[in-house]
Amino acid sequence: MTYDIAIIGAGIAGASLAWALGQQSGGRLKVVLLEAEARPGYHTTGRSAAFWVESYGGPGIVPLSRASRRFFMEPPEAFGPLLSPRPALHLAPPDDASALPALMAEFDSTSVAYERLDAAALARYSIMRPEWLADGVIEHDCHDIDVAALHQGYLRGFEGWKASLVTDARVTGLARDGDGWAIETTAGPVSAGVVVNAAGAWADEVATLAGARRRGLQPLRRTMAVLRIDPAPPADLPVVMDAAGRFYFKPDGERLWLSPHDEIPDVPHDVRPDELDLAMVIDRFEKASTAKVLRLESSWAGLRTFAPDRLPVFGWDDGVAGLFWCAGQGGFGIQTAPAASALCARVLLGEAADAGAYDASRAL
Repeated sequence: MTYDIAIIGAGIAGASLAWALGQQSGGRLKVVLLEAEARPGYHTTGRSAAFWVESYGGPGIVPLSRASRRFFMEPPEAFGPLLSPRPALHLAPPDDASALPALMAEFDSTSVAYERLDAAALARYSIMRPEWLADGVIEHDCHDIDVAALHQGYLRGFEGWKASLVTDARVTGLARDGDGWAIETTAGPVSAGVVVNAAGAWADEVATLAGARRRGLQPLRRTMAVLRIDPAPPADLPVVMDAAGRFYFKPDGERLWLSPHDEIPDVPHDVRPDELDLAMVIDRFEKASTAKVLRLESSWAGLRTFAPDRLPVFGWDDGVAGLFWCAGQGGFGIQTAPAASALCARVLLGEAADAGAYDASRAL
């Protein structure tokens, strides 16, 4: 099997890049997605409670989110609707007077639109105890993301073209072969002119196989609890966030998704939630909310992988020819996928010299 480009990883990073490469090249490239698991998106992508919120990720990520907005608002027909409106409500915690002003200063630095709400305006959110409703801000232009529809839309391709997908194909060896690569996988050997490292939490391990410098990518565990509460959460409840970053929650039908907003250093593996983390966040919720927790229905955890500067690692490797990075997308990989993939595709195709310097607003 010989390809122009082999993308290691078929989560949102790899799948969106394969789609963008096909679109920008007119389908002339032979692209393969090599997925270690039996199905794409098993790890981080398939465990995301993704939410499109412009402010997420800080000043270095906001441009990619803004550049992705049009794709989400007007997706290609094959994707179907991708967004459902849901504001984000950030509440000042009663034990930290500096948290909300610091958050607003960050929003102001990137011109993120928000509305300040006083106690009278916040009184409608009776799910919270009064001491949590003294001060807050709301971002109106936020949305739930249908992650499965987005991911599957990328994997389906377009207009009769899509990348080849090989599952159960964990990469076990990478070696330069002339001007290209000889790739050993658990599904058999593959040859390609270019290798793209889109392996998420495993990206540094792939770099080692390729003889490239590791980038210090750190997987961080994020936990989610699914609760039954009384009363059930209102369907129009915003995503509610502690401005100090200690929890957030949102409704899912009659259930509530609750996260401790945790970032626990971990290693690449099939991560599971920690019982102590679950107990801690449920306790935080019960102390902040007027609702009663009836039971924990389910839980999961995912790995969000960051470089030391918390910016994505995009572009050609500086020491190994023919190796391209599309990794380190942390918790913002889904909401920035349209712009990030378009940007990386242009660099791969030689239409932009440097992913780091390229204007993200021109990515789409």
